[in-house]
Amino acid sequence: MDASIMALVRRYLPPGAKLSVVAEPYRKAAVCVADMDGDGIPEIIAGYKWEGQPYVMIIKHYNHTWYKAATIKGLGYDITYLNTALVTGDKAMDLLIGWQTGAIWSELNIFTYTDEVLNKVVGGVYYSRIEVEDMPGKNGKDGKAEIALWQHDTGEAYRVDVYRWEDGKLISAPDVYPYYFKKVAAYYEERVKEEPQAAFYWYYLADAWLKAGMPRRALQAVDAALALHSSYPSEKELLALKEQALSKSRMRNVSLYPARIKEVGGTKWGYINTMGNFIIPPEYSYAYPFQENKLAIVEKEEGSGIINEAGKFIVRPKYDFIQPFSEGLAIVQDKSGSRVIDQQGREITAKPYAYISSFQEGRAVFQNQRMQYGYLDVEGREVIPAIYTYANDFQGGYAVVKVKEGEYALLNKKGGIEERYPYAFVGTLGDGLLAFQETEQGKYGFINKSGQVVLPPSYTGVQPFQKGRAIVNVAEDYHNRYGVIDKAGTFIIKPQYNDIEELGEERFAVGIPVDEDKPFVGSKYAIYDTNGNQFTNFIYRGVLPYKEGLASAYDDTNTFFINTSGRRASGWPVVAGMGTLSLEGEVIKANVDQRISYLNKAGETVWRENTVIPLGGTYEVQEKKYKPNKDYLVYYPQVSGITDKNIQASVNAQLKKLSEVKDIPADIQLDYNYFGNFDVPFFRKHLLVLKLAAYNYPFGAAHGMPTEIYPHVDIVSGRFYELKDLFRRDVDYVAVLSAIIEKQIKTNEKYSYVWPDQYKGIKPDQPFYVDSDALYIYFYPYEIAPYAAGFPTFRIPYSEIMDIIDTGGAFWQSYH
Repeated sequence: MDASIMALVRRYLPPGAKLSVVAEPYRKAAVCVADMDGDGIPEIIAGYKWEGQPYVMIIKHYNHTWYKAATIKGLGYDITYLNTALVTGDKAMDLLIGWQTGAIWSELNIFTYTDEVLNKVVGGVYYSRIEVEDMPGKNGKDGKAEIALWQHDTGEAYRVDVYRWEDGKLISAPDVYPYYFKKVAAYYEERVKEEPQAAFYWYYLADAWLKAGMPRRALQAVDAALALHSSYPSEKELLALKEQALSKSRMRNVSLYPARIKEVGGTKWGYINTMGNFIIPPEYSYAYPFQENKLAIVEKEEGSGIINEAGKFIVRPKYDFIQPFSEGLAIVQDKSGSRVIDQQGREITAKPYAYISSFQEGRAVFQNQRMQYGYLDVEGREVIPAIYTYANDFQGGYAVVKVKEGEYALLNKKGGIEERYPYAFVGTLGDGLLAFQETEQGKYGFINKSGQVVLPPSYTGVQPFQKGRAIVNVAEDYHNRYGVIDKAGTFIIKPQYNDIEELGEERFAVGIPVDEDKPFVGSKYAIYDTNGNQFTNFIYRGVLPYKEGLASAYDDTNTFFINTSGRRASGWPVVAGMGTLSLEGEVIKANVDQRISYLNKAGETVWRENTVIPLGGTYEVQEKKYKPNKDYLVYYPQVSGITDKNIQASVNAQLKKLSEVKDIPADIQLDYNYFGNFDVPFFRKHLLVLKLAAYNYPFGAAHGMPTEIYPHVDIVSGRFYELKDLFRRDVDYVAVLSAIIEKQIKTNEKYSYVWPDQYKGIKPDQPFYVDSDALYIYFYPYEIAPYAAGFPTFRIPYSEIMDIIDTGGAFWQSYH
């Protein structure tokens, strides 16, 4: 922290007060700087202890003067976490505070800051470890932070869930599970390395991999547990888990694969066969892979639904979100809450809940409107009442719940309490161990199922043991110091790295910073084994977990498979660009440089996304790629078929400029990542409307900034039309359109997110686009609404404004 900021903070501390020190996201003074009220001027937030009580104050700058604007008295006896992030909105940062209320427990509070008042929007949420970041889901990052809460269970295990803010509360975020639970699974891999004869470690390792979406690895782990012939977990439980792993890992006779095409009207998804032919036409806004039950979740404009392999809807697209099926049941969500449906689409729960987890071992965690947790059975009945402040999934016949502050319990499937743990935090049971903290601000260690301490608290951060190894962090300064320990606490890999990821099959990806002065930019990885042997140099930019001896990896140039020695696997395809490869039945799916293709195992292309969009006649739009730097990628449109080649060249030069195709150094590390893409939402007669979308993410920022531009191109004259060109010269179109939009904001509930009094009308050159029926006016994030609102858009039918449209003008005539 800058010395001048620290000096300023100390000036406002009460006499005798002492700044708190937080351990997460790394050990540092409890001071941060962020724009809390959205006025563009950062505030200073500081946490301290005074007369035995924790406090947080906000120091604000106004008219060349700093002053203490707000102070709150906290809970417990210290502060374990102090950070800012975009959680509830998209304009101003929220304040996240972890109050230390027990040895290994903290209570999370989230505050908004308006008119120099801190308003608490979240409280009563307890955790032992917290991670806050914008996590990627199925469509990448959304610009808002998710919150991962690790709750100490038994031994060396944590109960982990990931939350996001939605509809005025924190709800589970299952769409980011595939990203985050890879970290959770890595924890249990290390445990089985330490105690390979402990069947329960293998059991929980298998369960962790299932949640991480890696059922083949789960199958290997559960087979290891069965081979030990242990009484715990029981053979019945292990076989049930094995059936889940088999169900999810079978090839399922996969014959249909999701694929997308660009066409006039936008990007659409459908399903192809192994020959690359569309069997289910591309008519969805998004399409997920078919599951074991031969059903697939799809999205349309009206919502999410479920289809069979004939493309028929089993569940109409009416839900906001649908989770994949688990144990024959799926969780659906709409504005009223979450429910459970069966494979016929029937809702089996009697009422909606605030949250329902996927089913595990015949049980699903639910949360009621009072933020209390219980369990449903496969009939949708509340078999364990909602009396707990937190609850984890069942694993191996047991689940860890939080009874109250400073007390956790281990439940059996009937709801009976097997063990109690008097700690601030206890994680989920895994490999017979649970991670724990004695105090909320304290360090982490591990206990066994009976509550006996196996490894005393000595780490600032830990991941679950898996196969006798655990990734730990011992940071005592502002930089990560990740390493790997065995069950005796001996370091197998020294704690000196920026990042370590568990890859399975007794391998780690160990990372050093790309830029020592900016570790948040990312890591370069080397492959290590679980005995600490280094197999490669630090040459990879990304590595996925191993599956059957292969892992997808990429460097600055290519994407490929590596073998367990960390070298490129011979006989497998190499694809130019950065991304991932995955085995999908009979084909290999390549998602490289933001484009999807399918290959056969000889490396021959079965299907790839189209790069030409026919417009009719000789006209077409061609997709071009510009990638001068590994962190700068643009797909931009070029029009062909225009008779006058000078006009065509002029049009294409302007499209390149609007798409940000510009000189970018190739051999330097940028401070940001930039991705540009385009669609063709509308074409008629000789008017081409393009959508140029981009996302600029400064490394280390809470989120990036999206942009959208809609060029309206006359492909005969080469003219780029502006908003004013649609209207007669003798009318004040700005006033007319502004009044229409103001009325929509005031009368249409869908625009309730617009900030009061922020809308002041449109500009003469306001961003817009047209289609056959209406004019659309839109605003950028933060202009009149929060970041989460995206681009607020207002539809104005031509019938409302025909009296001011220049129907004889070139713009109108270009598509009429």
